[in-house]
Amino acid sequence: MSKPKIIAFYLPQFYPVEINDKLYGKGFTEWRNVANAKRLYPGHYQPHIPADLGFYDLRVDETREAQAKLAKEHGVYGFCYWHYWLGNGVEFLEKPVQAIMRTRKPDFPFCLAWANHDWKSNAFFARNAKTVIKQEYPGEDDYVKHFYSVLPCFKDERYIKVDGKPVFMIYQPTVHKDIPILINLWRKLAIENGLEGMYFIGHLNNDVQDVTKNDVWSVGVDAINTENIHTWMKHRSKFRYYFFRIFEKIFNFPRIIPYKKALKYFIADDVREEDIFPSVIPNWDNTPRRKGNGVVFTGSSPDLFKEHLQNTLNVIKDKPDNRQIIFLKSWNEWAEGNYVEPDMKYGLGYLEAIRDVLSEYGKH
Repeated sequence: MSKPKIIAFYLPQFYPVEINDKLYGKGFTEWRNVANAKRLYPGHYQPHIPADLGFYDLRVDETREAQAKLAKEHGVYGFCYWHYWLGNGVEFLEKPVQAIMRTRKPDFPFCLAWANHDWKSNAFFARNAKTVIKQEYPGEDDYVKHFYSVLPCFKDERYIKVDGKPVFMIYQPTVHKDIPILINLWRKLAIENGLEGMYFIGHLNNDVQDVTKNDVWSVGVDAINTENIHTWMKHRSKFRYYFFRIFEKIFNFPRIIPYKKALKYFIADDVREEDIFPSVIPNWDNTPRRKGNGVVFTGSSPDLFKEHLQNTLNVIKDKPDNRQIIFLKSWNEWAEGNYVEPDMKYGLGYLEAIRDVLSEYGKH
């Protein structure tokens, strides 16, 4: 029995870019939000301070290699880099992936997830986000240009494949009528360029009320990645859920959710299906980014995350080996309190939880 593949979402935001300099001030990265985070109530764990890797800059080759080394040593199979193509050739946060292609390092599996959402003026801050650059779908010429921009990645020997086909995730697969057109076009272009095809994964966030699994399947994806961060609050009571949404907006106070109670709802039964891939969630606190209008999972710990991961493996263990895929949300979303990189409180604890669970996999 082969071990499941744990693929970690990776935010390539930790280096200055021109658009963020204009919006937030020279040299901005989300480290500024992380370091400036405040405690909002007694016992609130903030700020989260990185340990082993420090406040890194992703333009530095040694940083990316150190991240991959840590991941590999603790059983993470690969990184899924968020990829920002906003149409008309506009691309952001591309330098880390360009660097791993140019330097051929690190020698570590990777794939791409298209973050096809608008670029917001205060996406890293408050709730009243304003669109600076809209995600565009300008037509087939742009979709062809987009494909050829990432084709070198698809052909790279490190690129993650399923059934011999390069994996490409779409964050909002149902947001525009042209996405099925892009999917069909890319499949054709992949064959024309010597690939075996494309393996599209549609991301499904259950906080989006009007999108269902069937909606995602209908665009023509090969698989679905589910994310059930908000399930527990909804499960208790729709009234309670919407009450707290209104409360947080009026009083600018975060929603507080006990991680221990929530984790049992993170993984739904439908992830037993071959082509539905779950997300495991180590922790969450996006108040550094959203201030009081955030969500906090309280009491998260490496031990509880270990339980969460074990439960997830138990659900998917009967799938074929090449469908035992889990997405880890996330490797380094520090301003969402959603990471497994070492911090000053838990050190390597979350990574060691992954290593320990995988080392026991298949023994019982």
